[in-house]
Amino acid sequence: MASVFPLADLKTCARSDIWLDTIIKGDCVAALEALPTNSVDVIFADPPYNLQLGGALHRPDQSLVDAVDDEWDQFASFQAYDAFTRAWLLACRRVLKPTGTIWVIGSYHNIFRVGATLQDLNFWILNDIVWRKTNPMPNFKGRRFQNAHETMIWASPDAKAKGYTFNYDAMKAANDDVQMRSDWLFPICAGAERLKGDDGKKLHPTQKPEALLARIIMSSSKPGDVILDPFFGSGTTGAVAKKLGRHFVGIEREQDYIDAAAQRIAEVQPLGRAELTVLTGKKAEVRVAFLTLVESGLVKPGQVLTDAKRRYSAIVRADGTLAAGGEAGSIHRVGARLQGLDACNGWTFWHFDDGETLRPIDDLRMIVRSDLAQAQ
Repeated sequence: MASVFPLADLKTCARSDIWLDTIIKGDCVAALEALPTNSVDVIFADPPYNLQLGGALHRPDQSLVDAVDDEWDQFASFQAYDAFTRAWLLACRRVLKPTGTIWVIGSYHNIFRVGATLQDLNFWILNDIVWRKTNPMPNFKGRRFQNAHETMIWASPDAKAKGYTFNYDAMKAANDDVQMRSDWLFPICAGAERLKGDDGKKLHPTQKPEALLARIIMSSSKPGDVILDPFFGSGTTGAVAKKLGRHFVGIEREQDYIDAAAQRIAEVQPLGRAELTVLTGKKAEVRVAFLTLVESGLVKPGQVLTDAKRRYSAIVRADGTLAAGGEAGSIHRVGARLQGLDACNGWTFWHFDDGETLRPIDDLRMIVRSDLAQAQ
């Protein structure tokens, strides 16, 4: 089972990484204050909704709806809820890396208050995502529109934050090569995925579907990143993070939820490295200079490079430049000058002879990139 730490044990433990891949039992603000500063890559928060239910909710046949009426979702006033929201968001800001991001999900009861607090604390909102439910609960009284969505806010620590992860190319490729939109269609958690208690009823009233968390984690993190959920509940975040090769840490007060989440996560088998490789575009690739090919021995000083049709040739120099007749300079500049052009992509223009055929030197650059990726 996943490790569970009482908050008191976490505070006294000498190991700085003992909290990784664990569930911390305790209040979310106190637990967050016990974690190292700038230690988390992504936060997914599903805070209490503060539903303000006026009483029991019944279907037209008078059967009782199993609504969110737990004590942890009840606050004395909007002011009390706002104070709670400010406290946990401030605690999240401290543990979030400068390159990290936070996701918060909510309904119309609370998401606007959370969004205002995020902006008051100078978080920078990147997107609001609408989760459209394919199978939402009906509006039984017929006095309002059916509530068929929830809203997620995705934000960085501040407006100047740089380097946060967004796997744009992977999301676009997964969406049939069309930009991923901000309205996502998923069913609510149901069937075998829905955890049940000993009484046969759903264990947690707001358990989120794994598909929703998978898209969040795949879009905004990399394998090996740390995903934190300060309202861990039934452990969906931890189960999906483990499957996708990320570390997780969950914070939860209720022992029944902790027990179920720990068992659930223990049964998850992580995907392999090949399945977890993230598709990236040219902008995300490691920059490799032509000199690196010379330094690695893939290209040797004095070697002759040609274009694909052998019309032009140049000699490689030890400093990573090319020389051709009276011209000398970078692979791009020399290629352009020889052709009488303003610009040239030297990586695809220049070729080397591998003994059987001419190949672009870009093939050698890919070898270096692969070696760098494996070393990370």
